[in-house]
Amino acid sequence: MRSYVRGLLSETERKNGWTLAEALGDAGPERMQRLLNFYAWDTDGLRDDVRAAVVEALGDERQGVLIVDETGFLKKGSKSAGVARQYSGTAGRIENSQIGVFLAYASGRGRALIDRELYLPKEWTSDRERCRRVGIPDEVKLATRPVLAQRMIARAVQAGVPFGWVTGDEAYGVDTKLRMWLESEDIAHVLAVAKNSMVVTMQLTKVRVDRVIAELAEDSWTRMSCGDGAHGQRVYDWAVVDIRPLRLTERGHWLLARRSLTDPTEIAYYVCFGPAGTTVDELVRVAGSRWAIEESFQTAKNETGLDHYQVRGYQAWYRHVTLSMTAAAFLVITRDAAKKGARHPAPTTG
Repeated sequence: MRSYVRGLLSETERKNGWTLAEALGDAGPERMQRLLNFYAWDTDGLRDDVRAAVVEALGDERQGVLIVDETGFLKKGSKSAGVARQYSGTAGRIENSQIGVFLAYASGRGRALIDRELYLPKEWTSDRERCRRVGIPDEVKLATRPVLAQRMIARAVQAGVPFGWVTGDEAYGVDTKLRMWLESEDIAHVLAVAKNSMVVTMQLTKVRVDRVIAELAEDSWTRMSCGDGAHGQRVYDWAVVDIRPLRLTERGHWLLARRSLTDPTEIAYYVCFGPAGTTVDELVRVAGSRWAIEESFQTAKNETGLDHYQVRGYQAWYRHVTLSMTAAAFLVITRDAAKKGARHPAPTTG
């Protein structure tokens, strides 16, 4: 396992069983393949250790954010666990792919992936013999991507991960069951929704979110940055509206909108829940933090081989992905330690 992780951290261009074995001086990929397919080790236990290490380095009870999102793994053939013709954000179209749903942790000190689930389409879960051929246990049933996201958030809560907010894109925000569960657990969230999503206004009427925002006066918009991007500050116009008057006194509900500076017709919408008195600045910060998981995907794919695997089995997918997350977390934690060292250099002797 140490050799596998070292290989994932190496400069080897492709990081699969053959190339990792070659980089480590093995004659063939047998050791790497046995690690993923046969050896007895606690894959979820390692996931929990990775999460604990990330939280120890980056944890922030007030500003920490849990981010849910998915990424696609393009595959050939039909034998890899969960593979199907399905929409892949990675490709931007329907492709033969596996879809992994992930949970990331982000704070002002950094970001890292801390949990993962492989999405299994109905064509898989309805064919138990096909599932058995790739090692999917009979107790693993059909679960939507938002349900997988909910399970990972629940695990983070149970583990005592310190965070203030949850965020995610439309794929999760449009799922009212997920939003209701978060609210029932008193988990503050900023979740993107589609423009035709409905909200209850302060007049107790149900209205599409795009129509609520369209009625705002121009002076309702404020220009703000939602954080650093690849090309500097991500600056947009933002507006916020109170919704759902029937609420607990100490909690608030808002509809947040983000408008492009270059194309004012390009507007994103977010349904928000959190402590009463939450500022627009805070809602904008949380909405902007969603990009942290995209950056985590990019780091894990480019630097620690997240999508370089050549495995078909269900268990092997979880093991490779978890080891890639381990390597990526090592980079994040090492970077954080280096920053602390720069801020607090060791004293010199006379």
